[in-house]
Amino acid sequence: MARTIAVGIGLMEFPFDGADGFWRWVDLCEAGGIDSIWQTDRLISRTPILECMTALAAIAGRTRRIKFGVNVVSVAMRDPVLLAKQCATIDVLSQGRLLPGFGIGSPRGPEWTAMHLDASTRGKRTDEALEIIARLWAGETLDYAGKHFRLTGASIAPLPVQPDLPMWIGGASDAAVRRTAKYGTGWQAGPETPAQVAEVVAAIKAAATAAGRTIDEDHYGAAFAFRFGSWDDPGMDRVAKAYTARTGRDAAEAFAVGGVAEVMARLAEYVEAGASKFILRPAASGDADMLAQTRRLVEEVLPAVAARWPRVRHAA
Repeated sequence: MARTIAVGIGLMEFPFDGADGFWRWVDLCEAGGIDSIWQTDRLISRTPILECMTALAAIAGRTRRIKFGVNVVSVAMRDPVLLAKQCATIDVLSQGRLLPGFGIGSPRGPEWTAMHLDASTRGKRTDEALEIIARLWAGETLDYAGKHFRLTGASIAPLPVQPDLPMWIGGASDAAVRRTAKYGTGWQAGPETPAQVAEVVAAIKAAATAAGRTIDEDHYGAAFAFRFGSWDDPGMDRVAKAYTARTGRDAAEAFAVGGVAEVMARLAEYVEAGASKFILRPAASGDADMLAQTRRLVEEVLPAVAARWPRVRHAA
């Protein structure tokens, strides 16, 4: 089937001078036609980073059109009943605009040490949690006896507005592929290159088929940082070093830096690899810089995307 290419925007750190700049940025995204806003999950940090679920709830109240999600919630660090309830609440109050994304959490994250969490069990904890979340969203009154979670007569209400609330899964390991094939309705890449995205997409499709499931061709996503300007711009060295420390990947190979041609070229590489939904993160700092970078994304990239990949009209 033909795919619909959609461009969202994401935040890792809080690069604004204050709340006023953040809300001006959210308003620009809402009015400018950006598909979705995504907040990275980080609990422990020295740099300012918004707590993801609280941020989504606030964005839900500020906006009326734009969708939003987390890229991705570190499920192993959170209680699954509370997380299921938070997602359902936000989906209800936003009238069905939540895009939940789930993962096991980066092994590079400081939370494991700071919070005395066992990183070695994060995969199995996440698998149990995803089963619990999916069953609670389905309206079950749940008795559950797992290795990491136990529940008796657990249920939540209200249920999500979306009857099949999306469950996007992150990660590129074999376990993440199996997790996506079993529980996911979509897959969202993190630092993966276009070549790696192509490999993961193919693996997920094969695993989903083996499990008797299908995942919509439109439900594979990719992410990268962009900068209208050059590597010599103020602050870019700091941004690049922080990215490398967080992901282990060279920022020069991962970022799209230059003009609209460079951003479109990177998008095209990922589209060719099988991705349809995108999270683009501005490499910017301060209100003026964030607004300027986002405005160019709205005014230059979104029209180019619409012209190159016209939106698909599906029959009712």
